[in-house]
Amino acid sequence: MSRKRSGLLPGLVLGLVAALVCSACLGAAVLFQRSLPEAVTGFWSGLPLSLGLSVLIALLVALAIGAVRPRSLLLVPLAALYAGGAVVAGQIAGVSIMIGAPLRTPPAEPRAAQLSDVTVANFTEGLPGALALYRQPLAEAWAVWLYIAVAALISLLFVTFRVARVRRAHRAEAEATEQATEPEYRAPFEPAQQPAPKPAPDLFTPRNPTQD
Repeated sequence: MSRKRSGLLPGLVLGLVAALVCSACLGAAVLFQRSLPEAVTGFWSGLPLSLGLSVLIALLVALAIGAVRPRSLLLVPLAALYAGGAVVAGQIAGVSIMIGAPLRTPPAEPRAAQLSDVTVANFTEGLPGALALYRQPLAEAWAVWLYIAVAALISLLFVTFRVARVRRAHRAEAEATEQATEPEYRAPFEPAQQPAPKPAPDLFTPRNPTQD
């Protein structure tokens, strides 16, 4: 099975691109969460919103990988890794900029994050604090693990179904092609066309005098 036909390389590339895009979008959602309506972010401590974002990330990663008609089973665990990693990377990126922006340029009064705060310098400045802040929920809270697990599991299931379906369709197509090109069997020394049958002689059939 060639790598091109298995869809491994295109699936790796498209899955990685989708994971990077999803992590950037999740980071923006974390950074600008104060701009969202309070009814959305405050409902049940924001658990439904975070779960919805995890499901959306899983679907986008799975659709990106499934678009190449993958047949390689290696893409199944990689889909879970991409989706779960996108959740982690997005949350860390958003928190890093949220911490780094006021550290580099302390505002006169507390304000919501702005688009101008999204810089590499702010991300670098706030990354150590974000990692330390993120490490504590991983050790103590179950919600963070839930977001990662939901994204990874849904992406894994969707890509598993997609790979199984593509492999089943390919096997059916290969079997149909093999049956269509299978040569007709003939016994050894059997002519390709059967000779025409001769009528059986009877008492009223004139005989050939030369043979008599």
